[in-house]
Amino acid sequence: MDLYDVMRSTAAVREFTGDPLPDEILHRILDHARFAPSGGNRQGTHVIVVRDRGTRERLAELNAPAVRRYVAQIKAGQSPWNPLEPPRPGPDEIAATEVPEHFTGPVLTAAAVLVVCVDLGVVAALDQHLDRVGVVSGASVYPLVWNVLLAARNEGFGGTITTMAVAEEPAVRELLGIPEQYAVAAVLPLGRPVKQLTKLRRRPVEEFVTRERFDGAAF
Repeated sequence: MDLYDVMRSTAAVREFTGDPLPDEILHRILDHARFAPSGGNRQGTHVIVVRDRGTRERLAELNAPAVRRYVAQIKAGQSPWNPLEPPRPGPDEIAATEVPEHFTGPVLTAAAVLVVCVDLGVVAALDQHLDRVGVVSGASVYPLVWNVLLAARNEGFGGTITTMAVAEEPAVRELLGIPEQYAVAAVLPLGRPVKQLTKLRRRPVEEFVTRERFDGAAF
């Protein structure tokens, strides 16, 4: 596929046909994805390929606490899990919130699940002392994550970036034997899409790009 076609049609895929994702194709996806940039080219990522049903069921369970807060905050009119305001729903309300199947189902129905980790000992977290949530260290792992999804699209497969299990990182570490020095960055269910979208809705360039300053003229 043409690169721009891949970029414009790599959707978040959560429904899979049940077709297998052979190791040969998954290896090819990862072999191309590994050329993603990372800070200092230190390549501190580690990817765990999970196919075992029991492990995936546990990962799905670990999604639940974060999903409950996510859904409860949406119902309360909040942007869920935003770091600028505490959740308006109380703990009891969050705990009583049902977990929609589409938040956990992909981990169970995908042909394979990738758990992507990054070594915190080699990332350059230049924003670690700022009075806000750190985001810069993600530059050393999320380009790889996105490359995986682009490569999967090129192979006729798809998936989505999920992060709900990250809220239960200690339990994920224990489940998968992840060392303390590594952060869990994303969980990617991958498989053959039931439906391949070709038109995605995104804001036009003029709405989010400005000249010279944040409040500058639209580009």
